[in-house]
Amino acid sequence: MAKVSPARRAALALVSRRRRSDGRIRDMAREDKTLSALSPVDRALAFRLAMGATAAAAQLDELIDERLKRPSSLEPRVRDALQIATFELCHLDTPSGVAVSQGVELVRGVSPRAAGLANAVLRRIAAEACGQVHDARERLAAGDCDVADLSLVSGLPSWLAGRVLADRGAAFASSLCGAQLEPPPVYVATNGRLCSASDLEARLQTAGMEPERMEAISGCFLLGRSAGLSASGMVERVELVVADVAAQVVCRLAAPAVPDELLEIGQGRATKSVLLAAGIDAVHPTRIIGVESVPYKVRIAQKRMDAAQLVDLVQCVEFDGTRLADSNLPPELAGPFDTVLLDAPCSGTGTMRRHPEIASSLGPSDVHSLAALQLSLLRAASTRVAAGGTLVYATCSVLREEDEDVVRAFLKTPEGAGFHICDVLDAPGCKSSERLATLVSSQRTEDGFFLSVPATGGGDGHFCARLVRE
Repeated sequence: MAKVSPARRAALALVSRRRRSDGRIRDMAREDKTLSALSPVDRALAFRLAMGATAAAAQLDELIDERLKRPSSLEPRVRDALQIATFELCHLDTPSGVAVSQGVELVRGVSPRAAGLANAVLRRIAAEACGQVHDARERLAAGDCDVADLSLVSGLPSWLAGRVLADRGAAFASSLCGAQLEPPPVYVATNGRLCSASDLEARLQTAGMEPERMEAISGCFLLGRSAGLSASGMVERVELVVADVAAQVVCRLAAPAVPDELLEIGQGRATKSVLLAAGIDAVHPTRIIGVESVPYKVRIAQKRMDAAQLVDLVQCVEFDGTRLADSNLPPELAGPFDTVLLDAPCSGTGTMRRHPEIASSLGPSDVHSLAALQLSLLRAASTRVAAGGTLVYATCSVLREEDEDVVRAFLKTPEGAGFHICDVLDAPGCKSSERLATLVSSQRTEDGFFLSVPATGGGDGHFCARLVRE
């Protein structure tokens, strides 16, 4: 009888805890003492198993249930263990015999009487399903895949894989689905208020994080190793911010040409506020008025600005962005502003590698509701834009309904009638940096929008449109 590995036990504990609390598994992993006590190799495996089992939960359940007589009678913790084992069988390079054996022991640890059932189910999955996933992956690599293949490779529900394919085409869908279950890269940006890019690079090197400069974006680094980032204290002290490379591009596209006051709607935890106010290549820092409707996020943002030494540049205001057209606004929001950035709440389909809960919790009706909210926010935000000013609309969704369709719908409204689309390549950031312009050009749509493609070893999916008031 094999002994189950500490990594798999830790992964099971995380997956089961997430199911009971319906929280975010990445946040739970950061706080998990059992996980942090593991060796680096075991910790990496546990995190990969937990993230993958969560991201592909719907597909894994389907594979498991097809091989059960009474799927509804399966104990929740047994299902958690089978999900982890099935993910390892179908999506990792672990020898099938090892994955089956470890999966059986994982089940035995929570329900000894279910070990025989686990053995039968996992052996059938190894014999039948693993080959199907392998063949789908080969068709995807060859560029000859359908929705079923995209779903098998990525673990995404068929409706979502099909929506990405219909919206963005085969190449885009293949890149997103091929990257979906792979560990996402970690990018960081320098807080220019507290340190220089060279100093930060040296400290990251000393900490063994293998930083690689992203030449198109000053102060941005791709970390070859990120295991010690939290423990270093650099994140907590906001000497740097963890931000995907595409999110950093969006900030460059939103940044005004001259020192100005920018209204940021959807400030969240103020990551983009730091990028805009303390960009390492900013000759004159931008002053930010940040709007956020969720009280606890406002408190987090204020605390981060204090740590980042940006309280003189960034103001955090609790306010409902859909009410920005009201006549009785707080004085600091009255405007008008030459630049307004709406970082809209969205499905997050461009960041599913980092937030694996999205895939199984999102439905078509959710996307429709979000698009309606985004349009409402965009209409309200536009009323704060000065004549000749710029309205920047950004999401981390790859779905057309939340991106281009919202922009087009806005332009047909009374509020949008005075705006026109401005090519992202005409953004001041692109005008002043040939390298940034080259990067943006490679991810520019025919309509002049920015849309990054999630890719293995690359950034996430972000969308950005620039609109100018006439």
